[in-house]
Amino acid sequence: MLRLLRTTSDNADFRALVQLLDQDLARRDGDEHGFYAQFNKIDLIKHAVVAYADDEPVGCGAMKEFAPDHMEIKRMFVQPAHRGTGVAPAVLAELERWARELGYAGCVLETGKKQPEAIRLYEKSGYARTPNYGQYVGVENSVCMRKDLR
Repeated sequence: MLRLLRTTSDNADFRALVQLLDQDLARRDGDEHGFYAQFNKIDLIKHAVVAYADDEPVGCGAMKEFAPDHMEIKRMFVQPAHRGTGVAPAVLAELERWARELGYAGCVLETGKKQPEAIRLYEKSGYARTPNYGQYVGVENSVCMRKDLR
């Protein structure tokens, strides 16, 4: 059974999962990893979700305010042994539920072309591609997406 915990970036399990995520992204992104890493600091994240299967932390995600009416989904990760079991959609849905409760109208996110499974997850979850925003404008590997929560 999957249990979802709303927490902050102070949570040790969240931090451990993010370390695994960063290792995975460094492998996938290669030389581009340094560019992305600067935008993925986790200090002071107030909205993080950790997924537990049998009390083992198996996945995570977070969000931070992007605009007064939108949250940005960040730091989505699922342990390789638990991929394809519904962890990522559950974490994403919980983040969206939380954003709605806080009064946000939508979510945005950035992922990379080298993460096709992430792109599929977001498309299946109702996200649509949108022009690259902020620091991702003009970045060839970046894919930005948006979803209306209303």
